[in-house]
Amino acid sequence: MRDVVVVLSDLRSLYNVGSFFRTADGAGVSKIYCCGITGTPKNQKLWKVSLGAEQTVAWEYVESTEEAIEVLRKIGYQIIAAELSEGSIKYNEADYSDKVAVVFGAEVDGLSQDILQLCDQVVHLPMRGKKESLNVAVVGGVLIYYLL
Repeated sequence: MRDVVVVLSDLRSLYNVGSFFRTADGAGVSKIYCCGITGTPKNQKLWKVSLGAEQTVAWEYVESTEEAIEVLRKIGYQIIAAELSEGSIKYNEADYSDKVAVVFGAEVDGLSQDILQLCDQVVHLPMRGKKESLNVAVVGGVLIYYLL
């Protein structure tokens, strides 16, 4: 079975963070890294959506996303960015290793070019409508369940 961890980079919405915890619990994610301004389970507002999953999913706060990526790479994780950008490929056409860390960015701004350059692959969900993206927690659910 594949080992998947999630890296949340500067997510502003505690509801999205809480949703990641629920999804992580349901799918069997190993750990969530909350980076930058991303809220953590220490904030009770997150509990409204996580519904107790904050107690069952391992998590860690890391000040910078770059630091989290560096640590994960050193322990053998393939780093995947979830971002629609130039050069990104469809999530179901990417090659994944047995240890994958998926990096999700802020809802409006996404991931910076600096962070994207640190990643081994950049994947996206194809969009068929007029909008360019889905809610970050929805994308997280699709990718996490696809990987696990």
